[in-house]
Amino acid sequence: MRALAVLGLESDVEFKDVRTAYRRLAKEHHPDLKQGDKEAEKRFREIQAAYDVLKSAEERKSGKPA
Repeated sequence: MRALAVLGLESDVEFKDVRTAYRRLAKEHHPDLKQGDKEAEKRFREIQAAYDVLKSAEERKSGKPA
């Protein structure tokens, strides 16, 4: 899984853009909004995992929580 690709971002984005894309996509595919939609649930989990990877990388890079 390429975390940036999951969020639809290029490799040269700033973390604030990552956070914005994550929030937009998570809201769009959230299981509470699309109850019973297994594809939306799967996509939401992918989006969450991608954000977690990128957030961890940002924390390691900056030496502080993002």
